Amino acid sequence: MNPDLNSSLALDFLNTLKTETAVSHKKLESLPISSCILSPDMKMNDYAHYLRLMYDVHYDVEEKIFPLLSGLKIDLKERTKKHLIEQDLNFLRYKTNSPTPVFHTENISIPFALGILYVVEGSTLGGRFILKNLETIDGLDQGNGVAYFTGYGNKTGSQWKLFLNFLTDYEEQFNCKAAIIEGATYAFDCIYNHFLLIKNEN
Repeated sequence: MNPDLNSSLALDFLNTLKTETAVSHKKLESLPISSCILSPDMKMNDYAHYLRLMYDVHYDVEEKIFPLLSGLKIDLKERTKKHLIEQDLNFLRYKTNSPTPVFHTENISIPFALGILYVVEGSTLGGRFILKNLETIDGLDQGNGVAYFTGYGNKTGSQWKLFLNFLTDYEEQFNCKAAIIEGATYAFDCIYNHFLLIKNEN
């Protein structure tokens, strides 16, 4: 099957997915730690703390979610991110501890896992807007410390579209809209709870 993001089925599914997760998404974005990285007055320590929180998210995704999806043609090796965050944290000389679990993924389905990945991949797309602010901050304006938010570089948009192509194709084949939406909502809520739980101790 050749998925088409312009098809009515694909558009209906993606619109429903966005609508059904909007409350959880907005709640996450409303947190101070989420909004501070868009501020022109962002503090470097807050930025490093945000990266540390996202490191936990990507660590969990790559250790727990990727193995569940390993049999799918979804170019997972190109979608790893935790090494980019490690690079940025090393540049910032930020103290880190062992990763803190974010998701509990025992016995989850592939569609549910794809819902989680939808949230994580979407954050990469959004990261391109955050990058514009980061590049105005002293210490980050030379391109150092922003590897994570650089994402896939000029391929970020196309990588997002490839993922959505796969997701809509998979949903159409297996009629699993509810499980994907449930996984995406779960991901937003877990990240929200994680952001609330882990305090900035540096």
